[in-house]
Amino acid sequence: MNAIQIQDLSVFYGQQQAVKNISLDVPEHSITAFIGPSGCGKSTLLRTINRMNDRIDGVRIEGNIRIMGHAIYDDQVRVELLRKKVGMVFQQPNPFPKSIYDNIAYGPRLHGITRKPELNDIVEKSLKAAVLWDEVKDLLKKSALQLSGGQQQRLCIARALAMNPEILLMDESTAALDPLSTLKIEELVKELRQSYTIVMVTHNLHQAARISDHCAFFLDGELIEYDDTSQIFSNPKNPKTENYVAGRFG
Repeated sequence: MNAIQIQDLSVFYGQQQAVKNISLDVPEHSITAFIGPSGCGKSTLLRTINRMNDRIDGVRIEGNIRIMGHAIYDDQVRVELLRKKVGMVFQQPNPFPKSIYDNIAYGPRLHGITRKPELNDIVEKSLKAAVLWDEVKDLLKKSALQLSGGQQQRLCIARALAMNPEILLMDESTAALDPLSTLKIEELVKELRQSYTIVMVTHNLHQAARISDHCAFFLDGELIEYDDTSQIFSNPKNPKTENYVAGRFG
């Protein structure tokens, strides 16, 4: 089953068209990588999947996206519930200036979970899922800002998982990290695939080749090629894709 169906999607910033009539399906419990040079529309497209672009003045969106069969741009869709279902992790770690515990508990509290035992359980499960529990279990009352960059990013992943999403969006989520932290995040993402559908934007072609199941190559707002990752990197059908993965531009 497809977790995400993108249908004839175009995104405009004022008169500028950033995404041009894109259609693609993302299978459940898979890692799909969006690749392409800067400014090609991949991050814009990623942000349409949980309607983050709604916050930008002058944005116009045509076409539709379905999450588990439900059209997310219908008027009756409650965006806060959509973002509960579709979590997001950004390029720069952005923990709240709160304790580690309160970072994880923040979202569940917003959605009405207030009982301490239930919150304790969510915090522990989320940190374990993000492979961070053993490192911070004795520091839960400490500020999240005291963690290293890699730990902060795993905390942000745990914070997203605390909402029990179905889909996790990752926008260049290892770009600001050192190689060791990047490797930990990659191993984590591969484990999370068993429970979540993951869509990631990355400039790191080696990363896309290492951990994604499917790969979409974008250029100038257009989807040039979308296929199994092994096909994209070993035998792409489009010469533009071949040139990009061979490092001839971008």
